[in-house]
Amino acid sequence: MGEAYIVAVSRTAGGRRKGRLKDWHAADLAGKVLDDVIARAKADPALVDDVIMGCVSQAGEQSTNIARNAILCSSLPESVPGTSVDRQCGSSQQALHFAAQAVMSGAMDCVIAAGVEMMTRVPMGAAVRPAYEAGFGMPYGKAMQARYPNVMFSQFAGAEMVAKKYGLEKDVLDAYALESHKRAIGAVEKGWFKNEILPISVTLEDGTEALHEVDEGIRFDASLEAISSVKLLSDDGRLTAATSSQICDGASAVMVVNEAGLKALGATPLARIHHMTVVGGDPVIMLEAPIPGTKKALEKAGMRIEDIDLFEVNEAFASVPVAWLQETGADPARLNVHGGAIALGHPLGASGTKLMTTLLSALQTHDKKWGLQTMCEGGGLANVTIIERL
Repeated sequence: MGEAYIVAVSRTAGGRRKGRLKDWHAADLAGKVLDDVIARAKADPALVDDVIMGCVSQAGEQSTNIARNAILCSSLPESVPGTSVDRQCGSSQQALHFAAQAVMSGAMDCVIAAGVEMMTRVPMGAAVRPAYEAGFGMPYGKAMQARYPNVMFSQFAGAEMVAKKYGLEKDVLDAYALESHKRAIGAVEKGWFKNEILPISVTLEDGTEALHEVDEGIRFDASLEAISSVKLLSDDGRLTAATSSQICDGASAVMVVNEAGLKALGATPLARIHHMTVVGGDPVIMLEAPIPGTKKALEKAGMRIEDIDLFEVNEAFASVPVAWLQETGADPARLNVHGGAIALGHPLGASGTKLMTTLLSALQTHDKKWGLQTMCEGGGLANVTIIERL
């Protein structure tokens, strides 16, 4: 089996709901990051064998194979194919796994894994609610309903279940959210995001043009007092909007090649994909799969948690990374060192390759070698990826 190397990464800065990126069509924005990884790798676009793009809400502007439409909005030639992936919040992390598997097998030499989600323009539930209201039913079959009777599958409910199961009180989750903002603020002030972010031209409310190059969700005035005062999502719960990931617009991409691809492109590898795991778990509590997923990945890779220098665990809700830290015994100082989705936003299908872009950038910034990324996903799933910076 051959190796899979990362040769270029790119992401947009996150846009808040109805924020700076609101006027961008998903295919156009995704086309920009495709062009950017080509430029960063100094690659011939015609050498790209495939584009695999994650997207969760594949409806409206994000329907009809968003990957192919993004290609046709980019400088890539028509000869480059594309396909779209939905593994919920792990969609583009799964796209990265598929890309790596393709080049490791030798079936392809150069694949771009990417993701996009314009949550302002195509809101959560857009692929479900209108269809249900039109009489086209729900995605849960009768056999599934019989297997899980009287269950309303909900990530919000799952996040609260995780908090209760692992004994995580509200004050702990509030403190974690503040730390996410503080780390993101520090990364911005030190310029640590500049190498990974593609500036995007936007039109401001006053009609002037500007470059969007700072994640819009970061609260530079964040305080524990303000976070603690936010209303609970449920009366008997422990989570609030302040301890949950932010609705976000954004796109991201990672170029993956094998040895033949390196030679054809004349590229220098940034990292090697060392291991990939995907696991399934309880679809009701839904969000704790990164815990067994991480343990399985480390065991299969012959590594210990102490061997990993930096971790990216998606902050869908604060209870997820806090429970993950508690159960894995990982060093909190190595987790989401530049902040996470509570501060930076969670553009659903774009988050997988977005986190990989930030993880690789952080490894470079802090001169570290090993990185691990994991993501909780709807349906009780989790992807885990281990990379070695070269």
